Amino acid sequence: MSVPSNLKYTKDHEWISIDGDIATIGITEFAQGELGDIVYVEVETVDETLDREAVFGTVEAVKTVSDLFLPLSGEIIEFNESLESEPEKVNSDPYGDGWMIKMKISNPDEIADLLNDADYKKIIGA
Repeated sequence: MSVPSNLKYTKDHEWISIDGDIATIGITEFAQGELGDIVYVEVETVDETLDREAVFGTVEAVKTVSDLFLPLSGEIIEFNESLESEPEKVNSDPYGDGWMIKMKISNPDEIADLLNDADYKKIIGA
């Protein structure tokens, strides 16, 4: 199970890559494995400013639909539109082409509350 050390994580199984005040967010390899085959990713919150832990979208698998929770407060500035036609990228490349959104972070202090790879591995038992 891959848990890259250069990323931050949430207890809701999202990963976060931070570059200055821009964060790229997706779901972890563990999460996509638990969900199964992803058939649809919906994000209708682009250009909206949301608080941390607000629902920013949903991911639909063959058997279930799961909410996606924002790990940091800020404005959603981009959705990975390739997921509209190829949602399976979340399964095949969760940390690369399967990214979901980019956001502008409004409260950098919240970054300290995110998990590092070691803490996330403890949550998933890896």
